[in-house]
Order: sequence, then C-alpha cells, then structure tokens
Amino acid sequence: MALNPALLVFLYALATALATGLGAIPFIFVSRLSGAVVAYASAIASGLMLGASFGLVAEGTAYGGWQTIIGGGVGVGFILLTQQILQRYDVHFGVARGVGARKILLMLVVMTAHSFSEGVAVGVAFGGGMVLATAITVAIAVHNVPEGLAISAVLRSRGESVAVCAAWSVVSSLPQPVMAVPAFLFVDAFRVALPYGVGFAAGAMVFMVLVELLPEAFEEARRPIVALLVSATLVGMVLFQQSL
Repeated sequence: MALNPALLVFLYALATALATGLGAIPFIFVSRLSGAVVAYASAIASGLMLGASFGLVAEGTAYGGWQTIIGGGVGVGFILLTQQILQRYDVHFGVARGVGARKILLMLVVMTAHSFSEGVAVGVAFGGGMVLATAITVAIAVHNVPEGLAISAVLRSRGESVAVCAAWSVVSSLPQPVMAVPAFLFVDAFRVALPYGVGFAAGAMVFMVLVELLPEAFEEARRPIVALLVSATLVGMVLFQQSL
C-alpha cells in the first residue's frame, strides 16, 4: 500500500535530520582536546558555517534578492538579541558553564534556525515531483553531515560526550521534518517565504562566526593555522555544495 504523500515527505525530511548526527563520528577518536585543538575545531566549524551561508545566499537570491538581504539583517538582529538575553543569566549546558555554555546555546540556536529553511526546501521540492524531491533530499542529507561536524566541534570542545554531540546535532535538524510537511501542503505560500528564511539563517551563521567563534580561535591558537583552516573548509564546503 502506498504511503500517504505527507507521511512520505515527513520520512524523507526526518532522514535528512538523522544524517546530521553522523557529523559526530570523527570525535569518537578524539578523547581530550587542548586549547589549541579547541581553536582549530572552532576554525573548522567557522569555515563550514561560512561556506553553508554562501550557499544559502545563492539559493535565496534565486527566489528574491532583497528578500534574502532583509532576512539576513533580521538574522543578525536575532543573534544580537539572543546574546543580550543570555548574558543576563548564569547559563549552564551539560558540563559547560558561563561563556562556554552561552556559545553552545548560540550555536544550537543558529543551526536550528538554519534547519527551518532546509525543511521548507524539502517540502517545496516535493511539490515539483519525486525526482526533484529525491535529489534535493539527498543533497540536504549529505550537506547536513558537515553541519553536524560543526556543531559537534563546538560541543566536544566544551567537554560533551560523542553521544551528546550526535543527539544535539540531530535535535538541531528536527525543524526539517516539522517544516517539510506544511511546505509540501502549501507550496506556493512557503516558496514566497523561502528567501527570507535562508537569508535569516545565513545572516545568523555569519554573525556567529565573526563574533563568537573566530575571536576565541585567534586567541587560543596560531593565527595563520586558524586562518588556513577556515579558508580551506570554507572553499571545500562551497565546492561540495556546488557538486551536489
């Protein structure tokens, strides 16, 4: 018996969310992280996030340039507001406290916001037929693995276990199956909103990298190596997205 179309969309999008957890696998082999290694992990996360942001902007402008720019500005404002709120409290996250915990929460907020737009993309793609939908779903699932790596790099550097890294990576992508179904059912309405969503995610990620991740990385490790890692992973992420 054929699956209900909405259920099929949900299952496809759920698979993309679960793929994010695969990004924690490399950290099975890393038991302790020195300050320099933490900085290099942050540099890798920064490059991946910047590369993903460039891809989002390119995708958003295909639906509307000004809408993408507006979404980016709102994304930056959202992170600024979130920072102000978090700084008022003694934030705890697992074994992390204070600044480290705030950084983890900001990372999860940013990547979760990013996942909303990806879920919409999956749902909208299903409106164009199974061939397009399958291609987009596979591309996003593969794209989610390095995103999981970026999340895990920040979490693991703050002492979280590999299982926790994988779990939070998947949680950050759960908006994908949640948003995919309504986007499939109301394709035209969500297609109009897509550039605002991807712009929001891109603006939030770029701001997070420039204000939170890179300053600490430059303080804790050799700047040329940090810059090299950011540049290499950024270029690699862009080329990877272009090949999908």
